Amino acid sequence: MRMNSKQKKKSPFVVIASISCVLLIAILGSVYYKYNAAQPTTNEEEPIDSLAPTENSDSNSDPVASTSESTDVAPSNELDSKAEPTEQPSKKPEPTEVAIENGYIIGQQPATEPTYVNGVLIVNKKNPLPADYDKGEDPVAKAAFDKMAAAAKAEGLELVAFSGYRSYEYQTSLYDRYVAKDNKDAADRYSARPGHSEHQSGLAFDIGEKGREDLWLTSAFGETKAGQWLVNNAHKYGFILRYPEGKEDITGFMYESWHFRYLEGDLAKKVYEAGVTLEEYLGLE
Repeated sequence: MRMNSKQKKKSPFVVIASISCVLLIAILGSVYYKYNAAQPTTNEEEPIDSLAPTENSDSNSDPVASTSESTDVAPSNELDSKAEPTEQPSKKPEPTEVAIENGYIIGQQPATEPTYVNGVLIVNKKNPLPADYDKGEDPVAKAAFDKMAAAAKAEGLELVAFSGYRSYEYQTSLYDRYVAKDNKDAADRYSARPGHSEHQSGLAFDIGEKGREDLWLTSAFGETKAGQWLVNNAHKYGFILRYPEGKEDITGFMYESWHFRYLEGDLAKKVYEAGVTLEEYLGLE
């Protein structure tokens, strides 16, 4: 087939135009591709430390610290699947509940040694003496009482220590007698079970006034002049009122205006000035 003269003249221009269009399209495609490659993808997660504080966090706190406490963001050790689990501290065993009867520990084993707290011999419903603890009347305590009695006599008051040291065996017979007379619950308020009496320590004295024997072992003694003198002055000689009024839930015994306990050094003065019982002073409540 023959071409006419016009077609022959146009052919070179068509070729050149076609090539130019192809090159232009290639250049534009290359630019478009490079531009898109430089843009970040929209599916990439935002770093934890760039998160804003949550509604429940402190606006003045560090964002990293806030997000670790937020319930919406997992702690770092959960994000890292390779992190080893931290060992949880072992829980301390719960204290065993102790059965108590009138202040005494039910089933308590007999004592083999006396109990000292901060160097002070303590004898009460929870801290008994061994049955063979038999030192008799403490000579230092007796000398202190004699000195106190002399001071009271100078003021016209004649004090008498009508009960001092008691052996384990004697306390057993005394307690059993009170139980038979008043029943166990009543006896436990004013008489110690064997091994639990301060009288066995040789440091306790039941004190009354000579000529007023009718008030011995009564709360009324505390209202007498002699009873008031003891309350206000006994600490000067090393004695404390062991079972004060209103403290039965702490000492375990009813108010005994006549029962005084000797303490060495200036401890009696400290307990008196603190206005507390011996248990409270030693932290044994």
